[in-house]
Amino acid sequence: MQHEVTERKRLLDSYGILNEPGYSKKLIFDYNREDIKANPLRIKEWDYYLISNEKFALALTIADNSYMGLDSVSFLDFESRWHNTKSYMSFMTKGKKQLPNTSIKGDVISNGKGYSLKFLNDGKKRVLYANLDNFMKNVKLIAMVELTDEPKESMVIATAYKEDKKAFYYNQKINCIKASGYVEFNKTRYEFSKKDANAVLDWGRGVWTYKNTWYWGSASGYVNGIPFGFNIGYGFGDVSAATENMIIYNGKAHKLDKVEFIIPVKEKKDDFLSPWKFTSNDRRFEMDFVPILDRASYTSLGIIKSDQHQVFGRFSGYTVLDNNQKIEIKDFIGFAEKVFNKW
Repeated sequence: MQHEVTERKRLLDSYGILNEPGYSKKLIFDYNREDIKANPLRIKEWDYYLISNEKFALALTIADNSYMGLDSVSFLDFESRWHNTKSYMSFMTKGKKQLPNTSIKGDVISNGKGYSLKFLNDGKKRVLYANLDNFMKNVKLIAMVELTDEPKESMVIATAYKEDKKAFYYNQKINCIKASGYVEFNKTRYEFSKKDANAVLDWGRGVWTYKNTWYWGSASGYVNGIPFGFNIGYGFGDVSAATENMIIYNGKAHKLDKVEFIIPVKEKKDDFLSPWKFTSNDRRFEMDFVPILDRASYTSLGIIKSDQHQVFGRFSGYTVLDNNQKIEIKDFIGFAEKVFNKW
């Protein structure tokens, strides 16, 4: 079942429970942090941007997880298969980062010792800034990226949890945003051009249960000059109302049912750098995936544990739109990830 929500409404009712689980193609749910009735330390809010072209990528995160804030900058070089991430943690933020209640308009600014991140959004364009004094040892990083021409439709999901009625996952993924700008560090300037650079925004608000494993994949680019991208994933909550699997083609959204991530196993462990496969129960999304690099991180601090593998690589295969048009891609840059969290 893929239940589409088409009428604007408040995300949560007076008891802090989702009014209508399902998906939509625009941000029509009204989110307000004050409507949440769950333990306030369980609230999680984040804005994550990934800007990429065929050769390199920049990832920027500002997150307020209530008991912990996280700001992060990553740079990935696909040609040399190199990456570096610098993260900054703060404690008991509890909404102090003031992430907006909507993705449509609003600024997010986070500063700390030796760094500054700014996500500015006036409702017409987004401008992202990063300034790090010590991205690597004694290496400064500065970045500025302008995002324009967002597609008219995107993936929006409101997911409940069976085990906790006051928990929810509210998320928008905007693929195929045109990007221009630059990243500078280590005496090198990397340029993003609207001709070949795209961004995806992962905008999330919610209350999660303590232990989760999720899978997420995304890609944005062009097929025969037409903007094409996709969002695939599962692992959050009760998806009986809808999944978050969606194709974006020429600004329009095409809903998929269930997509399975098939990660190879070697010696009883996930072999993230060997080729993956993706398949859907409706046979509308069939892909091979050849990894380039694994942006992996592991944290274990008492009750907090995180094991993340965000694998960048190239997709080849096909997908089928709602009108039965078949779109074939080959060596299409994107990523797929598996993340386990206790937090």
